[in-house]
Amino acid sequence: MTERLGRADLHIHTLASDGTAGVVDILEHVERSTELDVIAITDHERIDAALAGRAIARDRGLSVEVVVGEEVTTLGGHLLALWIETPVKPFRSMRSTIAAIHDQGGLAIPAHPLVPYPLCAQGFMLRRLLADEPRFRPDAIEAFNPTTLGRPWHRRVVRFAEEHGLARVGNSDAHSLEAIGIGYTTFEGHDGAALRAAIAARTTHHHGTFHPPGEQLGTFGRQLRKYGRDMRDNVGGVLRRDGRRRDLGYPRELAPRELADRQDAAS
Repeated sequence: MTERLGRADLHIHTLASDGTAGVVDILEHVERSTELDVIAITDHERIDAALAGRAIARDRGLSVEVVVGEEVTTLGGHLLALWIETPVKPFRSMRSTIAAIHDQGGLAIPAHPLVPYPLCAQGFMLRRLLADEPRFRPDAIEAFNPTTLGRPWHRRVVRFAEEHGLARVGNSDAHSLEAIGIGYTTFEGHDGAALRAAIAARTTHHHGTFHPPGEQLGTFGRQLRKYGRDMRDNVGGVLRRDGRRRDLGYPRELAPRELADRQDAAS
């Protein structure tokens, strides 16, 4: 009997950015309701929830491995930074951002690419990067992202990956529990090390199901309510002067104190 391939979802958001679920809820959902072996928490411009998620998963002896990641806003679009240990500075060129990710031993993967939208990397820029030195090249491409916006461009992304010999990953870009795992990557093995090796060898495969039209409106409504709670809690913390701020959805003591303090101040 052939052993099943490992499964990974490397693009998941939490309450720490624009997701609607906390880290513990995400971990419990993945363990209970999915077949994922590896996940990456990739909040916008912060990694404290990802660090906490990794610590919780290890402390509880969960079967899922948590990769510390970040969705970095660059001048050329959103970029997934994976296997990192410190936050990556946003709002720089994609070229310099990829270099910064590589400098700390991480992998850089353009998120939801080729969609004609400012937050998506475009083909002309990716071709230029792929012709550059290895330090500035992306390590793979997000060939499947289930958003309605990306659906018309999916085949174009797959074709681009094939033409340029890029490793392909599939992700959920999940902002809610129920979306986790609807896009995923398969690979030989079942842990993060095997996944990294498969990306380097370009042997990964993307899979997934697109969101039906209108389904994401419910998530958008939950996000709006979350933003309202965040604003209320932040203003309340300032007025009370008690140091309490918005709920980031994880036990803060599990993230490095200095990192949490610095990123709380920026939120």
